[in-house]
Amino acid sequence: MVLKYKKVRPGAALPGRATPGSAAADLRAVCGDEGVTLQPMGRAVIPTGIAVELPGPEYVALVFARSGLAVKNGLTLSNGVGVIDSDYRGEISVGLVNLSDKPYTVQNGERIAQLAVMPVALPDMLEVETLTDTERGTGGFGSTGRQ
Repeated sequence: MVLKYKKVRPGAALPGRATPGSAAADLRAVCGDEGVTLQPMGRAVIPTGIAVELPGPEYVALVFARSGLAVKNGLTLSNGVGVIDSDYRGEISVGLVNLSDKPYTVQNGERIAQLAVMPVALPDMLEVETLTDTERGTGGFGSTGRQ
């Protein structure tokens, strides 16, 4: 598979995998020489300077947090996981939130998120009156126990 990408801002970098075994490609910030400072609990949308073209509707690109940035600095995605639909051709931007108690400045060119391309199931939707019973049933949050 080939993922086509287009630079839409000067200074944009090709998404790249850090190692041959990396499942996702790093996305880099394109935010100017001063960077963007996120105050504690602050949010910002950081441009990456790239747009992508997925091979078709059977694929989705998902934007995930970088674990090191999240664990070491408290920076994570403001929306949990970003979804890039196959027909979207605009710039990929990353919503970040600073969950730490210290300001953090995102530097231009810094790796801020990961982009993974995955197959997607496209089911037909069918409304029904009942669903098949299971042992769990309607038990939700915490219903299977803590251990």
